[in-house]
This record gives sequence, structure tokens and C-alpha cells, in this order.
Amino acid sequence: MGEQCGCGKARFDGVDRRYITILWVVIALNGLMFFVEMTAGFRGQSQALKADALDFLGDSLTYGISLWVIGKSVNIRTSAAMLKGISLFLMAGFVLVSTAYRLIVLNSPHAFTMSTIGFLALAANLFSVMLLMRYKDGDANIRSVWLCSRNDAVGNVAVMLAAAAVWYWQSPWPDLLVALLMAGLFFSSATQILRQALDERREAQASAAA
Repeated sequence: MGEQCGCGKARFDGVDRRYITILWVVIALNGLMFFVEMTAGFRGQSQALKADALDFLGDSLTYGISLWVIGKSVNIRTSAAMLKGISLFLMAGFVLVSTAYRLIVLNSPHAFTMSTIGFLALAANLFSVMLLMRYKDGDANIRSVWLCSRNDAVGNVAVMLAAAAVWYWQSPWPDLLVALLMAGLFFSSATQILRQALDERREAQASAAA
């Protein structure tokens, strides 16, 4: 069984039945919320909802990869973490491009849809964050799971604030601003995941050489 977070210098690697069960629960929840939020994003013309839905999709894929690599070698786990980091970069790029397009079109999003779905998504993500809290300091593969869940919770709060601002000012700009901020959060998380994965791979190679 993998060592738990905080016990000694070894990082938790996910080899734990309770953690694996939690991942399955969170995968199902995030997959469901992707479809709910993306549908609402198109119907409500909200770029922020679409960006948050993509984060749910990214989480589902991330957790699926994380399940597959549990118990495998450091090289495989770090490669999976780097793949997830790259996918976050791509998601951020997509959000930036689609938001730039919306800057030209500027259809006004539906504030009620944004706030309602944003609240539902926040509840789902807070539940996921609570389940994953004790594993947030694991290896690069496990930490990527935590970062994605945290991103979703932050994104949901931002969507709800954007909904209030859209309603108050009757303007699409708060929605677009939140989408840009979420793209920045994707970039930041991707950088953290890639940096930790590379560090862990170098440590493993140094240990093998010694």
C-alpha cells in the first residue's frame, strides 16, 4: 500500500483502496457535470460556463488517467502527469481563442442560467474537494487531481460572481473576464504539474544512478 501524505518524505502514490473508490465517485460526478454545464453554457450563451464545463471534462480525463497509473513506475506516473499538464495548456488555449471570438460577437449571456448552474457545479466540486483534501500533497499524479478539483471550485465561485455582474450591468464583459481568468488558472496549474513531474523524474533517475 502506498505511503500516506505527510508520513515521512515519500509522497502518497495513490495505492489505497479508499482513494481509488473516491476517484471513481469523482469521475462520475465530473462527467455528469460536464454535460450539464456545457449544455447550459450553449443555451445561456455563457463563455464562463463553457470554460468551467471544459474543466469538468479535463478533470474526468485526469482522474481516469490517474486511476490507470496508480501502482506503476515513477516514469509512467510522471509521464501521465505531464500529459495532464499539457492538456491543461491546450484547454487554456481553447478558452482564450473562443473568448476572443466572443469579444467580436458579444452575445449577452443569461445571468439566471449562469447562477443556477454555477451553484450546482459549486456544490459538486466542494463535495469532490472534501473527498480529496487529505491527498492534496501526493506525488505529481495525485497532486494534479487535487489541482483540477480546486480549479473547478474556484471557477464555480467566479461564474456565480460573473452572473451577478452580468445581471447588474446587463453586460457580457464580466462573463468574458471570468473565462480569461479561468484560462490563466489552467496555465498556472499546468505549470505546477509539469514542474513537479519533471522534478520527481529527475529524483528517480538520480536515485537509480546512485
